[in-house]
Amino acid sequence: MDTECIAIQRLTKRYPKADQDTLCGIDLIINQQDKYGILGPNGAGKTTLISILCGILEQSTGEIKYYAPTGGTTVDTISQNIGFVPQEYSFFQELTPMQNLEYFGAMYQLNATQINERSHYILEVLGLGSVKYKKVHTFSGGMKRRVNLAIGIIHEPTILFLDEPTVGVDVQSKVAILKFLNELNKKGTTIIYTSHHLDEAQEFCNRIALIDQGKIIIKGETKALLLEHTTADLKQLFIKFTGEAYRD
Repeated sequence: MDTECIAIQRLTKRYPKADQDTLCGIDLIINQQDKYGILGPNGAGKTTLISILCGILEQSTGEIKYYAPTGGTTVDTISQNIGFVPQEYSFFQELTPMQNLEYFGAMYQLNATQINERSHYILEVLGLGSVKYKKVHTFSGGMKRRVNLAIGIIHEPTILFLDEPTVGVDVQSKVAILKFLNELNKKGTTIIYTSHHLDEAQEFCNRIALIDQGKIIIKGETKALLLEHTTADLKQLFIKFTGEAYRD
C-alpha cells in the first residue's frame, strides 16, 4: 500500500500585479519513494509549483502537507529533509567541488566529519573524485551539473526536487546522473522531477502529472496513462493533451 509523502490541496499562486493565477487549484498526492514527473509546456507553472513545494515561494491559497521521518507537516519543519537541485547552477564557480560542499554542508548544519565523509563519497560516485580540488569554472557543462546535484544531496534529503537536472549535458553525464538518482530512490528518497526531455521522463518516472496553463490536466502512473490513452510514448500523450501550438 502506498504511503503519502506530500499531499497538495487546492493550491493556487498569483504573482503580484498579475491578472491571473499561475497555478489554479492544484490537487496532487506524491507517495513515498515515488519518482514523480511534473511535466508541461513552457510557462505551464512547473517551476512555480516546485518552488512552492521547496519553500522558496509561498502559495496564494491552498494547503500542502508533508510526511517525513521527523513527523513534520510543513515545509519549515522538514526543511532539513528537502533537497533542491535547480536548473541554474547553484554553486561558487571560483571554488572547488570540495569547498562548495563544505560551504553548503555547513549551511545544512552538518559537522566537519559528516561533510568530509559525504563529500568524498558523493564526488567519487558522481565521477568527480579526480577533480574535487579543481575550480569548478574550469569544468564542462556535464561536470557542473553533477556538482549541482552533489550540493543538493550533501545532507541526505528524504525528498529531492530536480528542475531540469540533465539539461545541456552529454550522454555519458546524463546516464551517470540518472543511474545515481535511481540508486538514491531505491534507498528510499522520494524524487520530484521536471524536464522537457520526455523520453527521459518516460524511462525515469513511475508517475507523472501534466500541467498546462496552471492546471493539472492528467495525472497517474506513467505506463497506465500511456495504455489508457492509447499513446505509444509520453511525446504523443503530451501533444494529445497540450496541442501543437508554439509556447513562449
